[in-house]
Amino acid sequence: MSISAILMSCSSDEGPECAPDFTGDLTTTEEILVGEWILSGIEAAKEVDLTDDDTDNASTDLFEQYEECARDAAYTFDSDRTFAYEIGKYGEDCDYVVPSTGTWELTSQNLSLVSSCSMQTTNLEFNEDLTAFTFSEIYNITEVNGSVVQTRIDFTYTLTP
Repeated sequence: MSISAILMSCSSDEGPECAPDFTGDLTTTEEILVGEWILSGIEAAKEVDLTDDDTDNASTDLFEQYEECARDAAYTFDSDRTFAYEIGKYGEDCDYVVPSTGTWELTSQNLSLVSSCSMQTTNLEFNEDLTAFTFSEIYNITEVNGSVVQTRIDFTYTLTP
């Protein structure tokens, strides 16, 4: 559920060249992103069946088909331009995954994240009251029966109060 589109450059003399961290004051537009955003929806354009329940129950609502710990994902964006992406933070009996951390910038609805020497950029669509954002990617999903479906997936994150 993390944002994708990794960009990385390399130099044959010195190994990988890391993307620089984002620094500086936030713009007024960027201030809307400060806070914790919890994964609240995963919607596929095509119906798929991910549940191993011996029932053909394909759905576009992937969020409901995921186990609790896989649905427990959150981005935290701080005013100092640092961010953390965490999975399994709040769910019971989840194997807590070490968070991905780095820096961020929002320019013209494009969110860029720098983490682990690379930069990822994706377009965000905010709802009218700026309490949720959605981004989309194309994925190949393997259904429970083994068939592969290529579909657009929309991930929605909602700002916690």
